[in-house]
Amino acid sequence: MIGMWVILIVYLLLMVGIGVYYRRKTASVTDFVLGGRTLGPWFTAFAYGTSYFSAVIFVGYAGRFGWSYGVASTWVGIGNAVIGSLLPWLILGRRSRIMSKHLQAKTMPEFFEKRYNSPGLKLAAALIIFVFLIPYTASVYNGLSRLFEKGFGIPYKYCIIVMALFTAIYVILGGYKATALSDFIQGIFMLVGITAVVMAVLNKNGGLTGSIDKMAEIPDATGKTGDFAALFGPDPVNLLGVVLLTSLGTWGLPQMVGKFYAVKDDKSVKIGTIVSTVFAVVVAGGCYFLGGFGRLFVDNVEGAPATGFDGIVPEMMDQIPELLFGIVIVLVLSASMSTLSSLVLTSSSVLTIDLIKPFKKNMTDKQELLIMRIFIGVFLLISVIIAIFTLENPTTIISTLMSISWGALAGAFLAPYLYGLYSKKITKAAVAACFISGVGLTVAHMFYFTFGKRTLTIGGLAIHSAINAGAITMIFGLILVPLVSLITRNKEEDKAYIEDVFKCYENPEL
Repeated sequence: MIGMWVILIVYLLLMVGIGVYYRRKTASVTDFVLGGRTLGPWFTAFAYGTSYFSAVIFVGYAGRFGWSYGVASTWVGIGNAVIGSLLPWLILGRRSRIMSKHLQAKTMPEFFEKRYNSPGLKLAAALIIFVFLIPYTASVYNGLSRLFEKGFGIPYKYCIIVMALFTAIYVILGGYKATALSDFIQGIFMLVGITAVVMAVLNKNGGLTGSIDKMAEIPDATGKTGDFAALFGPDPVNLLGVVLLTSLGTWGLPQMVGKFYAVKDDKSVKIGTIVSTVFAVVVAGGCYFLGGFGRLFVDNVEGAPATGFDGIVPEMMDQIPELLFGIVIVLVLSASMSTLSSLVLTSSSVLTIDLIKPFKKNMTDKQELLIMRIFIGVFLLISVIIAIFTLENPTTIISTLMSISWGALAGAFLAPYLYGLYSKKITKAAVAACFISGVGLTVAHMFYFTFGKRTLTIGGLAIHSAINAGAITMIFGLILVPLVSLITRNKEEDKAYIEDVFKCYENPEL
């Protein structure tokens, strides 16, 4: 236990030290939000990966989907690596870096404003981001607090509050550069930790072969055995929905796309693509592979885990050596603090740059930085309150909170952002329609199915699942945007502006 406390305290002091170090190196808004657009490939790739994977993945998704799909849940990790990491870097990375620099866009709402010449789109995007990043942040707190309570016996309320304070300290002090260096250190913890944990868990049941054999003996709801060790598991249709939401969703999340704005040059994008993909294979693949063996550690009570879905991974961790559990705590803390820092930095910058600054045009850099730092504290406070409320409500599941957040954000932003980088024909009306459909479908589904406790299955696909709803919303947006653009078309005065925007790809200096 002493070893666990030492590891934890040293780690937290290191994070605070990084914030203090970068306090004097953050002189402007661009420095605070994007690190001056000077970050190299390793820092950017690790920042992308650690913002992607947090306690939500390790505790919430790995436990929930490992229980539902068995060893086949590993496909989710593979999808995260290929669709969620490799392809965004290849398809969005270079174009995002160049166009955002050309437009001098520091946030996604600012990108929408300057790409589509519409202040209204910036305002709408900023409001969507602020509202729907909150449940995501709450889900991160939720997952981490469960592990802390299990490992240290500390009530989850105090875990949430302390975590928020430490995150606030190093983000408020050092901004993006501090989070980038922290992410790099946190990423190393994650790579080493997840590998050690997977080996320890497998050894509990006779290694890889023995564990898979035991999974094959577990019956599903119909009494059939073998599905939980099968290649595609007992329910491949709904497994595909999970892969799409957790992988394709990153293409439209502001805290993920923003990493491309900060990368230094095209060479860094190429190296970052490889580093980010390898990181995702190890971390995401390891998390979901680990969760796939949850049924070997938790009793099945009328089709559900005795611990609840969010208690599966903590229960598994309780059965590994104590010192390794301490490393796991730091691993999950690392992942969660990096995700939290990215979320609060994104939210505070959006509120300041996209909501407040337009109404106070003479704001200085110093004033902007002060307001951003204040909003970081406000955002964390709201998230803490929601996290405590949801933890005290046993019906709230981490994966549901995250699915609502990702469904709304990616459903609203993915298609307009992707098409906006490549096509001159996308119209403001199409972007607005996608914003409305992404948020509207998510909110309607949330009230009708999630809160209304209704179910609907079509062709084996659980439409009532928040996960599948998020995936459907994203795909709907990809179809809706070109269709609306075809009907509305750009005005003549907009065409000249758009031509100027796309000249950025011909500028060798960008």
